[in-house]
Amino acid sequence: MPTDAQVPQAAQAAQLVDQLDPASTALLTVECQNGVVGTDSALPELAEAARTSGALAKVARLTAAAHEAGVQVLHAVAERRPDGRGASHNARLFRAAGRLPVQQLTGTTAVRIADPIPVSDADLIVRRLHGLSPIAGTEVDALLRNLGVRNVVIVGVSANVAIPNAVFDAVNLGYTAVVPADAIAGVPAEYTPAMVRNTLALVATVTSTEAVLTCWKRSRRAR
Repeated sequence: MPTDAQVPQAAQAAQLVDQLDPASTALLTVECQNGVVGTDSALPELAEAARTSGALAKVARLTAAAHEAGVQVLHAVAERRPDGRGASHNARLFRAAGRLPVQQLTGTTAVRIADPIPVSDADLIVRRLHGLSPIAGTEVDALLRNLGVRNVVIVGVSANVAIPNAVFDAVNLGYTAVVPADAIAGVPAEYTPAMVRNTLALVATVTSTEAVLTCWKRSRRAR
């Protein structure tokens, strides 16, 4: 018999079925790379938040479930050329990143997808050399449209910058954004739920990892 906590989860999963249909849904992982959330991160406070909150482990579970359900996975990676060509310099964040001891350089381990997130041959990895958004100014929109995607599940880091950018851009481009709130992280830790409640919930479908997993399990059984 389901517990009280499981009943709302099941009801939410039923409402999410249409938005999470594998045929029209993609999972977008944001900056889940070694140099950001790995053990040798350039941003150790953010990496610790992603790990201790369980967000990184939940991204891994969602990615594995997406593979099994036939949901297209895209990994958005932020990187820069060793010579810095094309990199943005018009914000304090960019200038600070250029001085960090770990650089997100093209071709290095820093820009590989971090453990324990699985990567399959069917996954698309989209790399950007500039800006704040995993979507604007990248190939993501064109790829999603070519794949017939209408709904985007957005996970990863950070709740401070890249995640809200991704959500706003997805919505502005006509996609339905779905955010499993326990699969994103930012700093300080208490900022993430405030951002979700006061900003993302206004424009995205906010849900949980378990609710998404339940929907995709049902989709697999229905095949």
